[in-house]
Amino acid sequence: MALDAIVKGLMDQMAANPMPKLWEVPAVQGREMYRMMASALEPPAVPIGKIENLTMPGPAGTLKLRVYTPVADGGAALPGLVYFHGGGWVIGDLDTHDALCRNLANEAGARVVAVDYRLAPEHKFPAAAEDSYAAVKWVEQNAGRLGIDANRIAVAGDSAGGNLAAVTCLMARQKGGPRIVFQLLIYPVTQWKAETGSMNAFAEGYFLEKKAMHWFFDQYAAGADPNDWRLSPLAATDLSGLPRAHVVTAGFDPLRDEGKAYADKLNRAGVAATYVDYPGMVHGFFNMSGVVPVAKTAIAEAAKALRSAFGN
Repeated sequence: MALDAIVKGLMDQMAANPMPKLWEVPAVQGREMYRMMASALEPPAVPIGKIENLTMPGPAGTLKLRVYTPVADGGAALPGLVYFHGGGWVIGDLDTHDALCRNLANEAGARVVAVDYRLAPEHKFPAAAEDSYAAVKWVEQNAGRLGIDANRIAVAGDSAGGNLAAVTCLMARQKGGPRIVFQLLIYPVTQWKAETGSMNAFAEGYFLEKKAMHWFFDQYAAGADPNDWRLSPLAATDLSGLPRAHVVTAGFDPLRDEGKAYADKLNRAGVAATYVDYPGMVHGFFNMSGVVPVAKTAIAEAAKALRSAFGN
């Protein structure tokens, strides 16, 4: 299938007006570039019932959280979705994924708790993973005050955030809790510096580039064991007993093949994992719903899977 026409137009515009490559600028500048791009591609002012900015004690200091209550909130305890933003563990924040979290809250009928985990290179592996696990544990422990049903907590994330969602499920299984009922993995990073067909076929020119992925890994986890499942969940020897999953990939994404490989490995381990590929899309399209109609469809399908898992 060909690249989606609207996405192709966006890629052509980016090529005609190139920004510096992430590996050419300091991380703080890369973060600002990402914020600018997010504001241009996301829909403005998605209606939401309520937003609360909270803090929690993290493994190495205070962590910021943002809690989204859907428009149709009736006041009862709702399912909870703990969300980890993408950005290669280096860029991205609560604001870059604000519209996506609003849409997921409304469409899944859940309270979404977005986590502002520590970023690299200031905070190296496994800082982000430790923060993510701590956040889910804190949400479970504070479910009552958050208006969340502690028996219906799921995790989700895109790209590096998808990696953190998958890793959090593995950590929760290892540590005996918290109980996670579902994992939504949106084009997740599952393998250290993967050499897959998609990684090499789409190494340049499709929004996320292979060189950027290698740079992200080097910022976050230089010197780490590539087979540590807290970094490469695909390297975990046993995926049995993990929560059900909905794994999403994009057809022109370097991460496509490793996302599918993780869904396949989950299924082989007896974990019910739905795999959905959007063939005309590129990495990051969930954050392009302001301009790319397929993104709205994909978000709705992901929310449908969450509703089913929550029993909504």
